[in-house]
Amino acid sequence: MSPTVEGPTHASAQTAVSPPVSAAYSYCEAVTGSQARNFAYGIRLLPTDKRHAMSALYAFSRRVDDIGDGTLPTEAKFARLEETRAVLGRIRAGEVDEDDTDPVAVALAHAARRFPIPLGGLDELIDGVLMDVRGETYETWDDLKTYCRCVAGAIGRLSLGVFGTVAPGTPDAARASEYADTLGLALQLTNILRDVREDAGNGRTYLPAEDLAKFGCSEGFRTGRPAPGADFAGLVHHEVRRARSLFAEGYRLLPMLDRRSGACVAAMAGIYRRLLDRIEREPEAVLRGRVSLPPHEKAYVAVRGLSGLDARTVSRQAVRRRM
Repeated sequence: MSPTVEGPTHASAQTAVSPPVSAAYSYCEAVTGSQARNFAYGIRLLPTDKRHAMSALYAFSRRVDDIGDGTLPTEAKFARLEETRAVLGRIRAGEVDEDDTDPVAVALAHAARRFPIPLGGLDELIDGVLMDVRGETYETWDDLKTYCRCVAGAIGRLSLGVFGTVAPGTPDAARASEYADTLGLALQLTNILRDVREDAGNGRTYLPAEDLAKFGCSEGFRTGRPAPGADFAGLVHHEVRRARSLFAEGYRLLPMLDRRSGACVAAMAGIYRRLLDRIEREPEAVLRGRVSLPPHEKAYVAVRGLSGLDARTVSRQAVRRRM
């Protein structure tokens, strides 16, 4: 899925912003720093204008997610999500002024004027959260993939609007949006594995029903131990292999990005790949609590991303494939 890019065709140079817009961005950065530690590690590597835009995207996305995950009655959630879609419509129509009382709308409107952000991706995010509110479950990986494209693939494509590509004429450059989408799927599947018990406690099951049945896990994950006879490790390893394949495909985006944007993506994706490693080594850990990385390990991943090592590795692999 690759929605038409909206807005300007290139990012403007970094310029000073008005005090109201600056305050709006500061609000979005505060939301990002407090609510998205992994995401924040990545975007701190970006220049100011791109970091601001990514913070605005995160703050809006967080608003949508919080509605879906909150305690409001179902009908109230539907209403709030449609109200949020209306805010997005005002942003798209250029109807949000700098003195608007909604700082997230102010920041996102400014970011959308500066960068070619495909705002339709945020409509897709709202559609995905509506699937959560309706309590949808997924029979196959193709079914789950549709959901993941809405809530994560779309974020990859939105982010690409901020990052841009440095070499549009290079081989595969036309597939940049596809690779960004696929990397989003990889991150989301990792999230699903990490949060399998927390989601079960909230009445949600994301893993495909056919996979659960194959490994004897259809009873769910409400306790800290697998059900008797369940091959939980087999299930996790099956999904890990799927996620690794998605990472491998999505990482082909890295050589298409400028150094700092590539570092941002490599840092965020690298943190999730390491989470995936931990989950693979000890599958039942996700039933006991949330698996996470210590700060020093996240910092190492960020430095590795800034060095460009991951991008160079992907480039070498691409050359070998073409030989």
